[in-house]
Amino acid sequence: MELSTHLDSALLGLIQSEVEQTLLGGPRKYTRDQVAELAGVPLERAQRLWVSMGFAIDSDPDAVMFTDGDAAALRALVEFVDGGALAPDAAVAATRALGQSMSRLAEWQVAVLNSHLADELAAGLDQSGTLDEQALRTAVGTLTSQLLPTVEALQSYVWRRHLAAATARRAGSVGEDTAHRMLTVGFADMVGYTSLTRRIRVDELSGLLEEFESRTTAIITQGRGWVIKNVGDEVMFAAENASDAARIALALQEAFLGESGQPDLRVGLALGPVLVRFGDLFGAVVNIAARLTSAARPGTVLVDAELAAALAEDEELVLKPLRPLRVRGYSRLRAFALRPGRGPNV
Repeated sequence: MELSTHLDSALLGLIQSEVEQTLLGGPRKYTRDQVAELAGVPLERAQRLWVSMGFAIDSDPDAVMFTDGDAAALRALVEFVDGGALAPDAAVAATRALGQSMSRLAEWQVAVLNSHLADELAAGLDQSGTLDEQALRTAVGTLTSQLLPTVEALQSYVWRRHLAAATARRAGSVGEDTAHRMLTVGFADMVGYTSLTRRIRVDELSGLLEEFESRTTAIITQGRGWVIKNVGDEVMFAAENASDAARIALALQEAFLGESGQPDLRVGLALGPVLVRFGDLFGAVVNIAARLTSAARPGTVLVDAELAAALAEDEELVLKPLRPLRVRGYSRLRAFALRPGRGPNV
């Protein structure tokens, strides 16, 4: 029997109230008009920014749904934009990107914290299987006073570390148009993932994805690249240096090829100009890398002509030209098979 069956609606409401007030810095006490006035922002602008962060607005204009913390955050955001640090036309897009990232992170963190809270509450059940309010308050207090500050501090530290790493990657581009960059973009995906998901249990799928993400992240970062995003059975990555990207791709294949219990990989790489937008990459190069990945045979790496030319003098790599590929959006896409080797390329 699940723990929630032992908790009545009043106790569940207490959990939500206690946790929410700790997270939001106080109770909800303002309507949307009031919070906009407190922040010194026109209502329309306040609502646009709020929705872009991924939060709903109650259709009832008199609904009390905002806190002092919400007002302070909204005021700080507007001052940040109005101070020139962020272009006004980019503010909504920036908050949307931040909101989407934080939403995914929060979903994972809630799952972890819920598990811990459930253990704490289960330990407080008496012989009749009920839980008194004081035991609940103690459990929730432990969660909010000890675990949440630790999670927040760790989150801030990891963000600062990534900020430092991103700054180092762009150290030579101060004053340049950093929205458009010359990068090698790569994809690696698991072969037969869809059919595999129909044959294994959910817990086995979780383990498979954890192993895939853990290995690929380690290989990509050790190879001087960085992960753009994971989407199920696929990882998208980038590298400043063409040779680094090629070696990352080969290392990924070596790590998974013939590994018991792990599907083979297909990897595709392409070199060229990309649009960098809120941590993601866009443009023809991204599309070409994705098409090459789909066309690659299990256990192989395909690269486009631009990357092949950049790697031509690297004697530790072998590039084999293939017949032009007919893929979605490209009737004759030039492709090369990439393999490790020694001696001049053929």
